[in-house]
Order: sequence, then C-alpha cells, then structure tokens
Amino acid sequence: MALQLATLCFVSFSALFFVVDPFSAVPFFLALTRNDDPRRRREIALRASVTAFAVLAAFALTGEWIFRLLGIGLPAFKVAGGVVLLLLALDMVRTQPSRTRITQGEVDASADKEDVAIVPLAMPLLAGPGSIATAIVLMVRARSEDWWHPLPVLLAIALTCLASYLILAGAARTEKVLGRTGLAILERVAGLLLVAIAVQFMMDGLAEGLPRTFRLQ
Repeated sequence: MALQLATLCFVSFSALFFVVDPFSAVPFFLALTRNDDPRRRREIALRASVTAFAVLAAFALTGEWIFRLLGIGLPAFKVAGGVVLLLLALDMVRTQPSRTRITQGEVDASADKEDVAIVPLAMPLLAGPGSIATAIVLMVRARSEDWWHPLPVLLAIALTCLASYLILAGAARTEKVLGRTGLAILERVAGLLLVAIAVQFMMDGLAEGLPRTFRLQ
C-alpha cells in the first residue's frame, strides 16, 4: 500500500507541477513585484501559493458534484480539459506567453495593485483553467478506486503549491541561476510532457463517452 501511495502521489504531482509550471511564472512574479523588497516578495509568494492550494483542493473535492448539478458528463469535461491543456502546452513548447494562462491585460491591470498575491498570481497564474481541470480529473480517477486514493491527489496539490512557493520566493535567484535560456528550456520540456497529458485526458474522455453515446442511439 505504501508503494502504491507513493506512486499515485508521484504521478499526480508530476501532472500538476507541469501544468502549474511555476518556473514560467517567475518573469511575471518579478515584474509584478519589482518595487518590493525580498521579505515582501516572500510574503506575496506565500499567500499566492496558499490561495492556489485552497482553490485547487476545493475544485478537486467538489468539481465532480458541480458537474452533476449542471448536467455535464465527466467524459465531456475530460475532453474539454484536455483541449485547454493542449492549447497551454503548445504555447509552452513555443515559449510564448499563453492567453490560456494569463493575458497581458491582466498583467497590466495588476501593475498598480498593492497586493497581487490573490489576483493574478494565485488565480489565474498558478490555479488557472488548466491546473483546475487537471486537479478535477485526477480526483475523479482517484475516487473510482479505493477510498484512500484521493489522499495522494491532495498531497500532490500541497507539494505542487509548496514547490511554487519555494520557486517564487527565490524568483530573482532562480532567474539568475537558470537564465532566460534555462527557463525557456524547462518550459519547452514541461510543454512537451503536458501535450502527452492533454492527449491522454482527451483519449480517456472519448473512450468513456463514445460507447455511452452509441448505446443511447
């Protein structure tokens, strides 16, 4: 059981970390906190990471029930989530700022805000449409297995947000060590892996939804 728990946690963490991709958030974070001292930056990074955890955990735990209330099938959401992830992943592979993640208008509107931790850092930069969709799909998969399977998903969300905090809190050092080229390489690699995750989400949704559709006809 311990090995299975560790495996599920690692798989969930890998998927969430590549979607959240805190390394790509470093330039945005530095731009939005350019007038803040290191202590203030750490506080902003902490609030953003905690808020992102609360948002992702809340959607992971309640997403399935929300879709049932709205009459949305989970296979359809898996396909839709896969499409969103694919759009995000293609922008990452091309190292282009993704409008799926955050728009320039949102960045500009936040330039003069006193506190950017909640918007736009926590949402939509860390806990955006792609990461929310991933958290929900992972939780749906986990609930179809043993009762304890959702626990690794929640732990993976917590670890992802902890990693996001550490990377953002040391954003200036991260950019200095990796450089623009290093950040671009990491973003391309994460984007390539995210393409595979997106395609898998869509394949799972189609595999579950198409047989049901044909049976109803």
